[in-house]
Amino acid sequence: MLKSHFHFIGIGGIGMSALAMGLLKKGCSISGSDLVKNDETYKLEKLGAVIFTSQIRQNIEFVTSEFSNKLVNFVVSSAIKPENEELSYCREKNLSIKHRSEILAMLMRSYTALAVAGSHGKTSTSTFLSTILELCTHNCSSITGGIIPIYNSNCHLENTKYLVAEVDESDGTIDKYKSDIGIINNIDFDHCDHFSNLSAVVSSFKSFAVNSKKLLFNFDCETSRNNFYSNNNWSNTTAKNVAYALIPTEINSKYTIGKYYENENFISSLNIPIPGLHNLSNITAAIAASRMLGINFTEIKKNIKYLKLPKKRFEFRGQIDDRSLYDDYAHHPNEIKETIKLGRLFIKQKHDNKCQKSRLIAIFQPHRYSRVKQFTKEFAEELSKADVVYVTSIYGAGEGNEDKITSKIITDLIYTKNKNVSYIDNYDEISKNFYELTQRGDLILNMGAGDCHNFWSILNKKLK
Repeated sequence: MLKSHFHFIGIGGIGMSALAMGLLKKGCSISGSDLVKNDETYKLEKLGAVIFTSQIRQNIEFVTSEFSNKLVNFVVSSAIKPENEELSYCREKNLSIKHRSEILAMLMRSYTALAVAGSHGKTSTSTFLSTILELCTHNCSSITGGIIPIYNSNCHLENTKYLVAEVDESDGTIDKYKSDIGIINNIDFDHCDHFSNLSAVVSSFKSFAVNSKKLLFNFDCETSRNNFYSNNNWSNTTAKNVAYALIPTEINSKYTIGKYYENENFISSLNIPIPGLHNLSNITAAIAASRMLGINFTEIKKNIKYLKLPKKRFEFRGQIDDRSLYDDYAHHPNEIKETIKLGRLFIKQKHDNKCQKSRLIAIFQPHRYSRVKQFTKEFAEELSKADVVYVTSIYGAGEGNEDKITSKIITDLIYTKNKNVSYIDNYDEISKNFYELTQRGDLILNMGAGDCHNFWSILNKKLK
């Protein structure tokens, strides 16, 4: 590998930067281009990667001449459009182009690989599993689509036995990955730009399952239950006919207490330091996968208290004049549903402690025109459950908008259920009118998968 050079077109993305970091750690030389610099590109540059802030053919000419003594590979993700100047030039010159999934699959081959898949909760499950394995074995590497607190990175790639890899189904490349344990969190219809219906999504997960030596799936997800069979499954609702179960007995905004079972036998009570039933499911998956590797349960129980959510997963950003702001990556109706439920749990706790009445404010930046078109009704249904809703313009993520879709179709539908809704074009506008739009005691949930997570810094600049 030392004789290889990799150039990433779009190196700043959370998944692409993780791979670039991993290859750097393996001794490869790295370059990449992105129109926007971010924390990840700065980290890579510090470690010796060459970063371009343009995407022009001259970058490719420079890389091929500069690293002419090496085998040069050009790496793209499905987000890179065919007309991208660097990619077009690579094609024109018949250079070696690899999809990011091929690179991750290649890295996975030299480890006991645990691949975390599913429509929702992949990053959280990968984070919990990496944390448990790191603390119990000190022999774990990790490549994920989020920042894992224990490593403060989306990539921790060392010469270890285990590798936890988050694998993505959004573009149909999930069949590239071979794993020792394949985990399916849940299956939902999403990524309507690639899949036409739920059964197309299911068949992509079936090809992933075929490539997994052992399959672990969520018994509580009806679609998974109806389409997969494995001796290894988990549940948070029943211990019957389930290999691993964690049944909650107490839930609040700080922790969840539950009874843990294996093959219907009660093992122990567990105190999980993270709230939310969806998080409990992800943690159960992480415990189950660790047990499948033979990790001692007492060790797992001892280290559970160190679990933390990855960044942008109900992440507390801070308080401004008694208004609390949380960031969450929720961008699908079912994710919004769980995030709002968790917000309600926090508000209930405040009220139980005799605090002033709090409102739950949802700020939502829709992600992709195709998703808004497909799920307008579902978005409106879930968002209307907040007390006040502000919807911003759609983050297109490079998609075309032939149907001229706007966020107003969501706000108009919410208005029929909840009159406290407004369309506000962008986060600068929200920041400018922050005190008119919010009041003391509010819990503000800022949700989306685009650039909405810059809101906290925009707000701080505006209000200083």
